[in-house]
Amino acid sequence: MIAVIGLVTACWFVWNRSRTSPFEIAENSPSSPAFTQDTPAELPRVQPIVTNPPPAVVPTNIVASPLPVAPNNTVPLVETNVLVVPVILSTNTDGSVTLPGWIEEPPDEALYASHAARDVLEAQVGLANHGISPGPIDGVMGSQTRLAIRAFQEQLGIPITGELDAYTRRALWVRQNPITTYLVTTNDLARLMTVPDTWLEKSEQARLDYESVLELVAERGWAYESFIRSRNPEIDWLNVKAGTKAEIPNVRLPKFNATAAYAKIHLGGRNLQVYDANRRIMIHFPCSIAQRVDKRPLGELHVAVIVREPNYTFNPEIFTESEEGRLLGRKLTVPPGPNNPVGVVWVGLDREGYGIHGTPQPELVGRTESHGCFRLANWNARILAEIAWPGMPVYIEN
Repeated sequence: MIAVIGLVTACWFVWNRSRTSPFEIAENSPSSPAFTQDTPAELPRVQPIVTNPPPAVVPTNIVASPLPVAPNNTVPLVETNVLVVPVILSTNTDGSVTLPGWIEEPPDEALYASHAARDVLEAQVGLANHGISPGPIDGVMGSQTRLAIRAFQEQLGIPITGELDAYTRRALWVRQNPITTYLVTTNDLARLMTVPDTWLEKSEQARLDYESVLELVAERGWAYESFIRSRNPEIDWLNVKAGTKAEIPNVRLPKFNATAAYAKIHLGGRNLQVYDANRRIMIHFPCSIAQRVDKRPLGELHVAVIVREPNYTFNPEIFTESEEGRLLGRKLTVPPGPNNPVGVVWVGLDREGYGIHGTPQPELVGRTESHGCFRLANWNARILAEIAWPGMPVYIEN
């Protein structure tokens, strides 16, 4: 009997060892945890092989631990499961990361303690200073800010969420106070004028400058006028004196260490982006497009000319809805200035009558249509003029 039992046991053992499994892990494999016969709970839980596995987040070295969030900040920390191709980001001793493509301003440690972006205002200022425009700054998470965040995340190759998640807060490291003080000068006051309503009267001016101190200060801070009002409730904007101090966003022209290769205008997204030779986003701006579909060119164009402080030619044949134009029956030359119809920069394209330019109404950029050209806020048009070059390709796509 004992011999029979032994024989059966031996046969079962041989049969059991001969079984194979696609999930079996060799005991001597360095990837398998050590376990013993009397600790079955330590056996590895092996997952089935999936033919088409879902995309996984590629790890980057900018995520350490959850970042602190201001108690009054309602922006959620959102993670995602998007497959991206990350860039190599080096972490600095203060917890910030070194971003590719930009030259960072040195921190002002004596006045401001640097930290990861904590709220929408800090994020908007950080994005704008990196050439990724959220539209006029207002401290509110709107559609243009979300598109800017997505462009910034795409530029870095981090998960694209459109939210101020932990990755993005760390990448938008705040090195200086996001708010600075602007001092109104006598020169500022001397520039103010009333911009005429008619084309003829505009053409008779020496310059089309700012109409109010509020307009001037808001443009200096790349901000909504309503935001400037809210930050400075003590200022009577109808009676501003020289020496008045106003709080504005601490913005500046970004410094790039890469060269622009080409631009793309996305008609559907109403934005303009410029890429370097490695196809990485350098700048992202909201952009107005033509109201009429037949006035929206598609395909490849090229930068033909870059003009700062341009004149503008009023052509009645383009402004067919203008009764004044029909009565005049002739072209007019309108002088330069921030309230010129094409703002402070004209980037002409190699198609007659088409260009990328500034606008006297930055708050409407990306929200209203033009007669055919592509409108940017004046401050963004200045940035584009710094990196664009004659002959640079501009691809226009739906």
